[in-house]
Amino acid sequence: MIELKQSNPSDIAHFVEMERATDTSGFILPYSAEQHRAAMAQPRIVYLSIYDSQSLVGFIILAREGETSVEFRRIVVGVKGRGIGQQALSQMEQYCVDVLKCKRIWLDVFADNTRGIHIYQKLGYTLFERAEHQGRALFYMEKTDMEKTLKS
Repeated sequence: MIELKQSNPSDIAHFVEMERATDTSGFILPYSAEQHRAAMAQPRIVYLSIYDSQSLVGFIILAREGETSVEFRRIVVGVKGRGIGQQALSQMEQYCVDVLKCKRIWLDVFADNTRGIHIYQKLGYTLFERAEHQGRALFYMEKTDMEKTLKS
């Protein structure tokens, strides 16, 4: 059973370790422990730890934007291929609607992250812009009208 909980600063060492995994580090811009601590201290940033059977297996970073929009900055799951990330994303969306009162979630994803793009599309995210970051293609995707989407 996947469960999301507010992250604690004591989780940061695990986050750094998960981000450095070879099957993760190519798809994100890893943070140092200091960068995670600084981000976690910001009032508009939300860290959610992902637990599977009460073991920490990943985390999500969200950034509130205004009253109704949330930037989904990162998901890192230490154990791939078990559906944990997809379950965590569904719970994160519900959290965004129930707790953060958002109507729109947006994200950026490197174009070569085919696994991530497939999951985001499966969950209803659509492409709204293309860009480039340090020579790599980047897609911006969004999911709008969150309350209606989650009720259906």
